Amino acid sequence: MTIEDRDDAYLITHALATDTLSRLRDAETEQVAFRKGLVKLGRICGYEIIDGAMETEYVPVETPLAETTGERVKGLDDVVIINVLRAATPFVEGLLKAFPRAKQGVISAGRDEAAGMTDDGEFPITIDYVKLPEIRPEDTVIVADPMLATGSTMAAVLDHVLDEA
Repeated sequence: MTIEDRDDAYLITHALATDTLSRLRDAETEQVAFRKGLVKLGRICGYEIIDGAMETEYVPVETPLAETTGERVKGLDDVVIINVLRAATPFVEGLLKAFPRAKQGVISAGRDEAAGMTDDGEFPITIDYVKLPEIRPEDTVIVADPMLATGSTMAAVLDHVLDEA
């Protein structure tokens, strides 16, 4: 099953996100530009998640002149951002610009290259540290790991988070 086939995941394809990601993947990108690019990508992705995966509701608003109807995003207080340590730290900084009240968790995970590849051509994944807030059924959970090669680390982290929730 691919991410496109899932109804509980949201794939971001916004042109600014893919442009920024392409610049980050360029071997010529310097460290400062890389870090700033990750912050930018996190902010773009945060806004895209709000726009594409979260619902809005109409609410009454009292302006200085009259009462009117406004629109608010539902669930902004029900967001959990899980930082997969390393490149995700500046990415999470950008996400927090879109979700300033989000609860945060941390997972340290990565490929165990010293162990060698498994028979299926993957490196085993080691999860060294986990600190997660309570995850409730109504929470929107964002696992922040922008550096995907094979996706095996992300799959291991998602399995761990789902087991904990």
